[in-house]
Amino acid sequence: MKPALKRSAPWLAALGLAALAAFAVGRCTAPDGNAEHTHDETETTWTCAMHPQVRQPEPGLCPICGMDLIPLRAGDAPGPGEVTLSPRAAALARVRTTPVRRLGGGGALRLLGRVALDETTLDTVTAWVGGRIERLHVRVTGQQIRRGQAVATLYSPEIYAAQQDLITARRQLERLEGASELARSGARATLEAARQRLRLLGVPDAELTRLEAAESPARRITIRSPFGGTVIERLTTEGAYVQTGTPLYRLADLDRLWVQLDAYEQDLARLEVGQSVRLEVQGLSGEPLDGRVAFLDPVVDPRTRTARVRVEVANPDGRLRPGMFVEATLDASAEAGATQPLVVPASAPLFTGRRALVYVEVEGGPAPTYVARPVRLGPRAGDHYPVVAGLAEGERVVTEGAFALDADLQIRGGDSLMTASEADPFADVHADLPAAFRAGLGPVVERYLDVQRALADDDLEAARRSAGAADDAAAAFTPDAPEAAAARWAELSGRIRAEAARIRSAASLEAARGAFEPLSAAIADVLRAFGNPLDAPLRLTHCPMAFDDRGAAWVQAGEAVDNAYFGASMLTCGSVRETVPPGGFLSAEGAR
Repeated sequence: MKPALKRSAPWLAALGLAALAAFAVGRCTAPDGNAEHTHDETETTWTCAMHPQVRQPEPGLCPICGMDLIPLRAGDAPGPGEVTLSPRAAALARVRTTPVRRLGGGGALRLLGRVALDETTLDTVTAWVGGRIERLHVRVTGQQIRRGQAVATLYSPEIYAAQQDLITARRQLERLEGASELARSGARATLEAARQRLRLLGVPDAELTRLEAAESPARRITIRSPFGGTVIERLTTEGAYVQTGTPLYRLADLDRLWVQLDAYEQDLARLEVGQSVRLEVQGLSGEPLDGRVAFLDPVVDPRTRTARVRVEVANPDGRLRPGMFVEATLDASAEAGATQPLVVPASAPLFTGRRALVYVEVEGGPAPTYVARPVRLGPRAGDHYPVVAGLAEGERVVTEGAFALDADLQIRGGDSLMTASEADPFADVHADLPAAFRAGLGPVVERYLDVQRALADDDLEAARRSAGAADDAAAAFTPDAPEAAAARWAELSGRIRAEAARIRSAASLEAARGAFEPLSAAIADVLRAFGNPLDAPLRLTHCPMAFDDRGAAWVQAGEAVDNAYFGASMLTCGSVRETVPPGGFLSAEGAR
């Protein structure tokens, strides 16, 4: 053994024994508290707690860090994205779950949002003449200033020359006091021209009077704010050269603010201008604030599928601050199909780059089992994230202990947060699949095609019925397939069912088409992972004008473009990107 390894052996051995003990407590203890039966040594694979990519058929030291390898049996890994714990291990990990729920219910509509600046009160203080900033009198963002207050001192050669001409013209008129009227009228015209030149440079009349009365031109002039308010942005520094019209400060009146709420498109039919709103602001203790809806944004955000709802509120005491989170309650009569957005606690998702992952509890198993599932979330609002895709109402997500589950999955070499690909959290499943597996996928894809045709026909009721049938078909399909394929289908079926449920409860064609996009992405992933299960070719089609020119794709059976996002208004808008023959696979480029 090398000398360096000998010196580090005691602490390495201790750390390895601790990791092995933790693993034995969490993974090798049966639900009744008795030790599990040991497996044959031929079934055991040895790995490193710090480097799970290491796999050895025999015990020993990790070739990377020198830690003792720990046993990893095949039975310890339920699936590439699953973690199964004994009740004792779950208690030690302090795993807690919370059901995915909708934000509110009944006739009350609950929305999330933030306090924002009132755009009508925004002003900009600019330099009315070019020159060099000699001194800034307002140096701190957040400072309040009055109308007419001096905010900067400027050295301007242009003003210096113009003032020199003004003083010369005044003196000339004074010298001609006893001259003829013709001579005096010429001097008066010259003086007025000098005044007008300074006015055109932006010198206010009060400053102009002072400049004219001076005995010598001033090298510095004072910039005064024509507005009052709070400085929200300082745009210059001392010593900087500015031109005429260069912004120096941005001001806002914080006595009036907006509350910008995010309303999902299926809820827009329940909102109207003038509707009363009860606001609960995080960070403020006391009675809720009352307001009224002042504006409904006519454009839906193509990424979050929400539109802004504006509420104007008074803020005379300055308690409200832009950026505060707000939860609003509106009295809205529930219409058919109108649903509240799904939300999860902010502690549920794990993030890496653009990827979000939650652990979902698998019900009905003999031991607590959790599966890692990618989700698509909206912007955080307070203690919650709105769920755009990937989860269904009632599913239980892990809100405490998710990192412990992810660490366990990483040790076993599964698709954990740290090891899964950023571009695709699940590996493609192009392995040999039983014929029954693809046959079982057929009804799911066929029901999706029914949804696509109904939306292309502008038939909301048919789209709802077909989405319900797609949800049922995905729920009924429980494949007997290799472990990787079954895990991949578990993730895809969750996405299909969640988006199909959104279409089934959609209040309008726009809402249904908003959910159809992520549903189409899930079906494209099905074709990419498992291939085309039908006897006819399928075509991935793309419309570049969908969702305000962001573009969106869908899968269809026919050769002619049948646009599900526009229907009859632009039925043939789009082009076929890729054709997937029966039994063939959608390419990675096409799935994107």
